[in-house]
Amino acid sequence: METMKISKQEYFTLKNKADIDEELLVKLVRGLEDIKAGRVKSWEKAKQS
Repeated sequence: METMKISKQEYFTLKNKADIDEELLVKLVRGLEDIKAGRVKSWEKAKQS
């Protein structure tokens, strides 16, 4: 495995992006589980909420 040096700011930027990606993945999985379980609203009703 190769190593390299990056700035502290770049490290935290990359770490933050990875955290956001993980959050989005969790939300996507939960959404798919809701669809599978039939817990969905019509698009028009969802926009009004």
